[in-house]
Amino acid sequence: MPFIKTDIPGLLVFEPTVFEDSRGYFYESYNAQAFAKEGISTAFVQDNQSKSSYGVIRGLHYQLPPHAQTKLVRVLSGTILDVVVDIRRGSPAYGNVFSIELSATNKKQLYIPKGFAHGFSVLSETAEVLYKCDAFYNKESEGGIRYNDPALQIDWKIPAGKAIISDKDRLNPALAECKNSFVFEP
Repeated sequence: MPFIKTDIPGLLVFEPTVFEDSRGYFYESYNAQAFAKEGISTAFVQDNQSKSSYGVIRGLHYQLPPHAQTKLVRVLSGTILDVVVDIRRGSPAYGNVFSIELSATNKKQLYIPKGFAHGFSVLSETAEVLYKCDAFYNKESEGGIRYNDPALQIDWKIPAGKAIISDKDRLNPALAECKNSFVFEP
């Protein structure tokens, strides 16, 4: 199972081997032994699934310790632009943004360790997103960063007049003002 390192420490793109024939396709979307061979021993405890329409921007979200979450994100239908921001103080990539198109067609997945704010925009008519988490959701531990923080300069690939954003996400603080206790551990 191929893992591709990004320029941000700990952030990995997972490209599974897909077996296709006239009947369709098969692939292992997750295999604990294969991940362990790459040094990833995350024990996932919760799966989340969402369906959204074109133009929806969700995020940027995270859970604060002790409820911080590592995530493995994939798309079941449609296409999204998946976006993360490194918010681990002391990280050589602190404040850096990484984005990647994930789709049902390319079957790529993004492995996001604790210490990243995460969001996505829907680029297709609709998209269904599934992500595994290694910690349970805890409302009191919610954190967020404003999707349009000028310091981050994120291009969500959605025209301004077509963006659909929740009131909650519009009210998130900028990165410089967000509540954050993550520390980079090399």
